[in-house]
Amino acid sequence: MRWENRTMAMPIEDYALLSDCHSAALVSREGSIDWLCLPRYDSASMFGALLGTDDHGRWQVRPHDKTARATRSYDGDCFSLVTRWETSSGVAEVVDLMPYGGHRADVVRRVRGISGSVSFSEELRIRFGYARALPWVRQVGTAAEPALVATAGPDAIVVRGPRLHPSNHSHTARFDVAAGETVDLQLTWFRSHHPVPRPIDVDEAIARTSAWWAEWAGRIDYDGPHREAVIRSLLVLRALTYAPTGGIVAAASTSLPEDFGGVRNWDYRYVWLRDASLTLEVLLDHGFLRAAEEWRNWLVRAVAGDPADVQIMYGVAGERDLAEHVIESLPGYDGAAPVRTGNGAVDQYQADVIGEVMVALEAARMAGVDETRFSWPLQRSLLKFVEANLDRPDNGIWEIRGEPRHFTHSRVMIWAAFDRGVRAVREAGLDGHPERWERLRDRMKAEIDRHGYDESVGHFVQAYGSTEVDASLLLLPEVGFCRPDDPRMLRTVAAMERDLMHDGLLHRYRTTTGVDGIPGGEHPFLACSFWLVEQYATSGRRDDAAELMDRLIDLTNDVGLLSEEYDVEGRRHVGNTPQALSHLGLVRAADALLGRRGRAADRRRYNGGDGTRGSDAGDAAP
Repeated sequence: MRWENRTMAMPIEDYALLSDCHSAALVSREGSIDWLCLPRYDSASMFGALLGTDDHGRWQVRPHDKTARATRSYDGDCFSLVTRWETSSGVAEVVDLMPYGGHRADVVRRVRGISGSVSFSEELRIRFGYARALPWVRQVGTAAEPALVATAGPDAIVVRGPRLHPSNHSHTARFDVAAGETVDLQLTWFRSHHPVPRPIDVDEAIARTSAWWAEWAGRIDYDGPHREAVIRSLLVLRALTYAPTGGIVAAASTSLPEDFGGVRNWDYRYVWLRDASLTLEVLLDHGFLRAAEEWRNWLVRAVAGDPADVQIMYGVAGERDLAEHVIESLPGYDGAAPVRTGNGAVDQYQADVIGEVMVALEAARMAGVDETRFSWPLQRSLLKFVEANLDRPDNGIWEIRGEPRHFTHSRVMIWAAFDRGVRAVREAGLDGHPERWERLRDRMKAEIDRHGYDESVGHFVQAYGSTEVDASLLLLPEVGFCRPDDPRMLRTVAAMERDLMHDGLLHRYRTTTGVDGIPGGEHPFLACSFWLVEQYATSGRRDDAAELMDRLIDLTNDVGLLSEEYDVEGRRHVGNTPQALSHLGLVRAADALLGRRGRAADRRRYNGGDGTRGSDAGDAAP
């Protein structure tokens, strides 16, 4: 087979995820690992074809026959990807996985014959450091056990399997597999100054990994509609969780564009306090208390010190230096430049974040996670920080790069922060300043009612002084500020349906207003459409909720993954993938349709502003 350098980008929905809960790989339908960063999610890529061409690094294993047909699925509730190849001469399967445990960074590709005989081709293009470094490559194995070592700077890998031969800055191999035969390929990353690691026992690694994922999935508490999609979404959230610390990254990729050919390309391989808090609540609602403890411990370590230094995002181990850089060595997905690492939002003030953290930590406390001598003092310090910045405009949930504003959603989350502080003292018996927090909470309620709602247009607004609507307003009932069937909320939903809906799916806001300070536009944001399902389900529009949910589930790819946005004209995924916010939105929407009274639903019992409990009538799905 003559290898051709692919120059056209594969559709984003053509990628499947591999994960060992330290890092992740993205594998195309054509059997090519086009994105791999080891040993962590945020490490520099060694395979970067996702954001360029094959010359930027990939590892492809597929039949030599170009007409071979592929179907794929995960092997049960795990991230072992099975691609079944049918050719004119036979059938074979490739099992791809990143083994869990073992304190190593491995990728395994097992080729097994099913019927007849299939000839396979392998191509390996190693490009360390975001394709800035061609490695020094040498053969170190034997004729019986070939092994190739590639080294560049601090990074090295050893690749085992059929003997690879050099070919124009790549390495290729050809091998046959007949029915009942198995050929194993394995890649192991190691620090270049360390000895070459020994090969792993592939049978044991596959069995251990499958058993670990199956045990984790077996603890999921959910029995309702769209169960397969819910289970897969919860698995994705776990796959995006860095096992050593509990930090939850927002996505496995960087710089997949929100606007094809445009500049809205961001690095999501970090831990946003907001996204991680929302993920924590979903995991709590489905029985994962240990995840709550791990994440809270991560939070305490990450934000330790002066609360004035709190950031909206951190590295997976709590790193603070996430300065944004442009990577010139990668041309971008289908030419969408620049490719970025780090994220400039790290320096933003986003007033909603502490509220999200307080809401999540209250959910953990209600679920039975005890406060420690560090965790509650941390929350008191965070409330002090919120109070000190009470009147400060912010960049909002959408991390706008335009002028900071008083975004209504952010102001509501400040209200929620003080509300949770009051309840921690009044209901959980913790020490604090409930009278002061009550005054601040009530002040925020009055301010939001006066400036966050515009009588002239009849709905809540994106920001004070604006008449625009914003999909983040769908979260107001979720934190108890108002009821889902509050007339103001119903009119706000009607305004969203009028101004933000595109072919049945919801945009975050109207980019044409210039509020975000970034050129170009974007596509409907999947998490927002899932929030709308929740709103429909909890305000009496169950048929609309079910219809929208069915449509959204149909947008998952062949292995159940969702990216950040969806192009309704091109019928394709858009943005970084798989996206934690999309998948946790799916789970929350499914819970709402089920009428599940989880901790998020419990919060709705509170009528915004005065701390009194309201009737349950009308706020649960009828």
